[in-house]
Amino acid sequence: MAKTALVAGASGIVGSATAGLLAEQGWTVHGIARRPVEQAGVQPLVADLQDAAGTAEALKDVQPDAVFITTWLRQDSEAENIRVNSAMVRNLLDGLPKPTGPRHVALVTGLKHYLGPFEAYGKGSLPQTPFREEQDRLDLENFYYAQEDEVFAAAARDGFTWSVHRPHSVIGKAVGNAMNMGTTLAVYATLCRETGRPFTFPGSAAQWSGLTDMTDAGQLARHLLWATETEAAHNEAFNIVNGDVFRWQWMWSRIADWFGVAAAPFDGTVRPLETQMTDDAAVWREIAAREGLAEPDLSRLASPWHTDADLGRPIEVVTDMSKSRRLGFTAYQPTDDAFFALFERLRADRLIP
Repeated sequence: MAKTALVAGASGIVGSATAGLLAEQGWTVHGIARRPVEQAGVQPLVADLQDAAGTAEALKDVQPDAVFITTWLRQDSEAENIRVNSAMVRNLLDGLPKPTGPRHVALVTGLKHYLGPFEAYGKGSLPQTPFREEQDRLDLENFYYAQEDEVFAAAARDGFTWSVHRPHSVIGKAVGNAMNMGTTLAVYATLCRETGRPFTFPGSAAQWSGLTDMTDAGQLARHLLWATETEAAHNEAFNIVNGDVFRWQWMWSRIADWFGVAAAPFDGTVRPLETQMTDDAAVWREIAAREGLAEPDLSRLASPWHTDADLGRPIEVVTDMSKSRRLGFTAYQPTDDAFFALFERLRADRLIP
């Protein structure tokens, strides 16, 4: 019999990739979101996870074998991040009918588990790299920890298994997403080509010269499904990255070449994209109108603040995958290929010219 999945945040980068993979694998997929987008093989459920009663009403007839939590809402402070995002997880798990059989819940968080929340990102005493899952939580309030605790509490109450997945920056397609480096860089490169501005790396010398890694959305989706279907992976937390490492001084020129722009020499100065792109909304509207693009609103495509946070980190950030490898997850995705595949998809979908 086909298994049933519930994907929370099905319209986002991770959620859409996960829902798509599950549908391809023959699962019955329900996608819950405030504003669902049409996706083949996904049955939309409309609910705001901040609304406990509305969430329970939307889920009253859903009895999933697996739940994938891939959503969050950015707030103005970490205290509010904790309040809102922990409530969303709690409302989702409380709103589901009690399991009548085995159920697995997979929660997607990220490397802020190791690097700290936005208010203290990459500062203070940080664990050694490469990051490993057994490293203790930081002595800081963090909405990822609060989300985990909600899953742990519900699992103890309802008897389901769980897994936590910690990707690095995710490469994938979604419009209106708060954390979207791949599309942000595609839009930035397009603007540089349009205006003749140099394609300038916005981040730190540590990121330019140090080793790093990233996570393709498809790779993360495969990892989520693997953990769901692998008993040895139940009740465990995992890092998940593509499997390669690179330096941005190499990747930056690769991206520049794809867009036909020159990569500016890096002189060690941090030049945030949020500053560089401050006045670009009107330029993007002009490009969209001329080229017949599907999204003229720059803010729906680019999230420069988050790309700045990732590329501005003062330390080298690499992630250990040994735990997953030992348990049998062997999928691999070269990161430059992941970027290029995204750019091709954005072009095919008329999101960039």
